Amino acid sequence: MAVAVACSGGEQPTANSSGATPTTAESTTDTTGAAPATGTAALPAPTQIDAFEPAAIEWEPFNESVDVGTLEVPVDYRNPDGERFDLFLARSRALDPDNRIGTLLVNPGGPGFGGTGLALNAAQQFDEALRQRFDIIGWDPRGTGESDPPIDCVDDYDPFFTAIDATPADEAARANVVEVAERLADACVERNESTLTFVGTNNSARDIDTIRRALGEETISFFGLSYGSELGATWATLFPDTVRALVVDGAADPTATGLESSKQQLAGFETALSAFLARCSADDTCEFHNDGEAEAAFDALMTGLDASPIVGDPERPPVNRDVARMGVAIALYSEDFWPTLAKSLAEAQAGDGSGLLALFDAYYQRQPDGTWGNELEAFQVISCMDRPERPSVTEADAEVAELTAVAPRFVPAGSTGDYSCTFLPASGDPRVPITAAGAGPIVVIGTTGDPATPLDSTRAMRDTLEDGRLVVVTANEHTGYGVNQCVIDVVNTYLIDLEPPDDDTNCP
Repeated sequence: MAVAVACSGGEQPTANSSGATPTTAESTTDTTGAAPATGTAALPAPTQIDAFEPAAIEWEPFNESVDVGTLEVPVDYRNPDGERFDLFLARSRALDPDNRIGTLLVNPGGPGFGGTGLALNAAQQFDEALRQRFDIIGWDPRGTGESDPPIDCVDDYDPFFTAIDATPADEAARANVVEVAERLADACVERNESTLTFVGTNNSARDIDTIRRALGEETISFFGLSYGSELGATWATLFPDTVRALVVDGAADPTATGLESSKQQLAGFETALSAFLARCSADDTCEFHNDGEAEAAFDALMTGLDASPIVGDPERPPVNRDVARMGVAIALYSEDFWPTLAKSLAEAQAGDGSGLLALFDAYYQRQPDGTWGNELEAFQVISCMDRPERPSVTEADAEVAELTAVAPRFVPAGSTGDYSCTFLPASGDPRVPITAAGAGPIVVIGTTGDPATPLDSTRAMRDTLEDGRLVVVTANEHTGYGVNQCVIDVVNTYLIDLEPPDDDTNCP
């Protein structure tokens, strides 16, 4: 399957205070919820279903500054008396309760990652000025993290992701990639039959409004990072009258088709990889310097791994080109990870794949005891429930040439297509077109060197919003909050004083 990346934070060590960290997925899954392909009947926009009345959240102390709690929400808002998701929430209490403004809801992205870590670690994620004035609440969206039930498809990722050869040498190997994709989809349906089609972004946006009502707040503020931008913008589109303030940071183009979205993102990663290799070639202290020929050395290494995978862990599948490319993509999320990437590539040149495998495992949330998280399963299912398209194998394969043209290192010639949605059930509630009409000014942050959500994609989010205010941060990072004091001050002034910045504000 062609390589792509999810837009997420997650609860891993961060490169800046935003909480955004490397996350990638095995296939080019569109998270935009694009319009149906030609010939497909358009589905009606979902209504703002508000018949469900939530109970108040019962908080319990987690530590001296953080509480945790749960909130029941309907699996299907059209059936408020039916099955429930139990959402897990964490609240970092305002440091200055006498001058508390209200609640700031936060989401780190994904889709598929829980959001409670942003509140549990609020002191490391958010400026003190925000922590003084807001209760910061993160939650694990339906199907993710500690919310129950989780999206859970398989117990061992290795057969479905680590062992896949996405540049198969013959038709039998290519058929195996298709068969594995179908087995994964079947497992997702079997284990999540009653909830599978209800985990898309529209329903998570409805959960945001349910959280607001459970808190008893007429309007509420939201800060979304990466895919959290899309979630926040969807909420503002469905419930504009409840928006006090909204910041979105590192946003994908909400108008792009699945293919366009993949091309935009892959082009961003290809550009970031070229920048990394060029810097490594120019710096003789870089561990992958290769006498100033890092680019050629990288290409030779990838070709070699495709032909002869190397050992990363003797008890795991060997490290092939696909595992390596995923590890590379993860490390491109921030310049802070580039030295680790250089070291891992140099070790792979010497026949040791452990560094690249460790980067690969970092996204898939593989634990030291060999267990896995469910983030990738949740990413795939949520993304597919946001889009109406279910491309056939032939249609997916036909898109590969366009992806190779923009990102030949990430999607080399001969790659298989993206089958991640092909075998899943149709979505009954694809993501609504984003407008945020009536929600007021929304701050949209983008960085100049963002590999996962390139600046042009973030500009497209600004243009889609009725009143988007773009803030451009100069940095080779995914998401810009926390990179410099300028952007921190802009966010503080907007969220605290409701004074939005001018459009196209620059924070160099």
